[in-house]
Amino acid sequence: MNKHQSPLFRRNVLNRLVFGAFWATFCGMGLLSGAAAAGQTYQEPAEVRQVGISRVGGHTLLTVILTKPAAPLISQKGAAGLTQMVIDFPQARPGKLPARQFGDGLLVKQVLTQISPSGRGVQIVLEMDPQRPYTWWRQSRPLKGGQTAFIVGLKAEAPPSPAQMLPSPSPEPSLEIEERQPEPAPEPRWRQEPSAPRAHGRFAELHHLIPQAAPLWEFLEKDGWSVAEAKDYDRPGSRYSRAFTLVNSRYPEAVINVAHIRGNTPGTPDINVIDLDFERLNTDTARKYREMKKMNFSQIKQQFEDIGDFFDDALKPLRIQIRKECQDLARRWSTLIREFVRHAAPQSPKAADEVMAHIQAKVNPRFEGVQFTIAEDPLLILNLVDFLYIRTYYLGGGHA
Repeated sequence: MNKHQSPLFRRNVLNRLVFGAFWATFCGMGLLSGAAAAGQTYQEPAEVRQVGISRVGGHTLLTVILTKPAAPLISQKGAAGLTQMVIDFPQARPGKLPARQFGDGLLVKQVLTQISPSGRGVQIVLEMDPQRPYTWWRQSRPLKGGQTAFIVGLKAEAPPSPAQMLPSPSPEPSLEIEERQPEPAPEPRWRQEPSAPRAHGRFAELHHLIPQAAPLWEFLEKDGWSVAEAKDYDRPGSRYSRAFTLVNSRYPEAVINVAHIRGNTPGTPDINVIDLDFERLNTDTARKYREMKKMNFSQIKQQFEDIGDFFDDALKPLRIQIRKECQDLARRWSTLIREFVRHAAPQSPKAADEVMAHIQAKVNPRFEGVQFTIAEDPLLILNLVDFLYIRTYYLGGGHA
């Protein structure tokens, strides 16, 4: 009998075919299960949509808005007289965020937002005052629409030294911003350096310190703005920084704040900031909002179960109403806003239209405000979180 026709041979062949079919089916099911599991475990990374810093009572608050919950890595570093707190969201993707923001004028010098050193993720760096000890806490709060607010709170551990002491707030409601400014030293007499370009008139020092903004200074002076205050922020032996307040009787609820901050290490450029700010809005809502922002932590705890309720139930409705009131004011003063933007960022001809489009957009009650980066050279930011302001950053420039 031919061995290929024997019952034993046929049985072995059949067994191999059955086993092969079973193994192929098993592997196929494994591959499908693996693919299904991979599809189930993959999730869209959280997006960091907003980063902001503010003061509430005696606390400095860094607020990060994300599209979904995310747990950051928080570390503290100190080297060469520089103290930093680093909040790293290693899996998050960045939205349209400002690269640099001013600090709170007390604990935090500035806030930097950047891509994590790994090349992915979002890293937020708080540059702290190295001579001011502090304590901190963290909290994550769900928001409507599935978003999350991650909050880091900081508080000075000891009172500042006399040289660092902040003044009492100005008694005039229209000058609330003074509570964030250091006590000014005696006004120094400004002398123009012989090598500097000649500038004339009330804006001479501004032309000298920030020559990149020459078109803006010329427009503001022709429009009737004047320098109401000029301050020296630093003490002898420290870097020399200047601040100015510009006012115009035609726009009583607006103010232009100017800051010139000298680079504190060789090779570091000066930082110049010019704000058109509606901070002097004088409505009932604005006055109530300013009073609530002065509440300290113990006062908040007396009226609200936690800090999140204070933000959601108290501050948020007021911010929404303030945004609407600033929107009405901006419509009346649209020419001022357009001309300010046009002269502040002449390289961006569409910036003025973009700013007005954002301001006039219907206010969404789900969000108390947003912030937009309008241009990058110079950096131009539109803030609609509470009091409307348009902020321009210039690097480098003249010297004090």
